[in-house]
Amino acid sequence: MEKLARGITYTDLMHRGRPRVIATAVAQSPAGVALIDPGPTSCLETLRAALAEAGIAIADVRTLLLTHIHLDHAGATGSLLRENPDIAVYVHERGAPHMIDPSKLLASAARLYGDEMDELWGPFLPVPEANVRALAGGERIEAADRRFEVAYTPGHASHHVSFLDRDSGIAFVGDVAGVRTGRELFVLPPTPPPDIDVEIWAQSIELVRQWRAPTLFVTHFGAHEDPDVHLDAMQTHLTTMTDIARECIAAGGGASDQQGRFVDEMHVYVEQHVSADEASLYGTAAPLDQCFLGLARYWRKRGVTGE
Repeated sequence: MEKLARGITYTDLMHRGRPRVIATAVAQSPAGVALIDPGPTSCLETLRAALAEAGIAIADVRTLLLTHIHLDHAGATGSLLRENPDIAVYVHERGAPHMIDPSKLLASAARLYGDEMDELWGPFLPVPEANVRALAGGERIEAADRRFEVAYTPGHASHHVSFLDRDSGIAFVGDVAGVRTGRELFVLPPTPPPDIDVEIWAQSIELVRQWRAPTLFVTHFGAHEDPDVHLDAMQTHLTTMTDIARECIAAGGGASDQQGRFVDEMHVYVEQHVSADEASLYGTAAPLDQCFLGLARYWRKRGVTGE
């Protein structure tokens, strides 16, 4: 466990054996434990071992705060509830029905991941409706003797929320502040289908900025204490990446040709900012082929098809 502040730590879930891909934050107090984004079920044993090393059992967990319901963030939720049926699960109201009945979510994910679904993510078990606490944004949640402010921060996903603990100065921002696997100032926007909305995302970035939190905690990966320059970089790369996608679509050809051009150009773009080894971590956290699919859908809604 890495320390963030008094009573708040985080652990590397070592997704697929790789460091700095998925992190889970842990708030601990005598009143119990809150986890922010518990990650996928495929990493549950890693999470369990890290908690045990810190003297925490699954029975001690009282609250799960989900930034959104994507499998890499929320997949282990139902499995944790099966072990501890007293856990309260906070999630945006648009995501809540899919936690209770994940069939549509899993069907959508299967179209992206195919035969790799189980290896990547493991089972996604339903959450009992009685355990779900639906959020709209603007709430204050009491968990682990802390008060978390909730903001609705769509753009990456229509059901994305972020959580701010003012006492520690940490904003838990999921994917709205992008992927940044190391200290280098490169922030890659994860843009998978189906919910990407670039304009709304820009508004969410500014909402996070207005919190003036000294520390941003991103699920991919970890804590960053330069919030303004981080968010500036996120917006710059989101704009550039969106433009690259449009250019690749406008160049014509089939969908696979457009996707191939995008992936090739983005590989070059990413490696202009970080080393090849670091770029591969970014690609694990936000696969570029999926990033194209999300941006292609965004552009199709706006009449850009390449035909």
